[in-house]
Amino acid sequence: MELKTEESTQKEQLTKASAGTLESGDIFIQIAPSEEEGLQIALESTVAYQFGEQIKTVIAGTLHGLGIEQAEVKATDKGALDCTIRARVTAAAVRATGKDVWK
Repeated sequence: MELKTEESTQKEQLTKASAGTLESGDIFIQIAPSEEEGLQIALESTVAYQFGEQIKTVIAGTLHGLGIEQAEVKATDKGALDCTIRARVTAAAVRATGKDVWK
């Protein structure tokens, strides 16, 4: 049986936020509120044909883990590793929600 707290049933309130750079080996993540249900992830990457689904999976998994279920995400990838993608998505999400996950 899963217990739901009041906090877990509320949707995160988002503002526009970003994290990362356009340098090689990095990813630039932009998060914004969305009127549509779910996550809309737009990916621009030179390796999208090979790693696009993996990049989107890491972005979605990170946001779900932070309790963000509805947002527009634009990702501009320059060859970032999964750990870098998670870090940039987490930083953008913290900025967008004002909720510090590192405390």
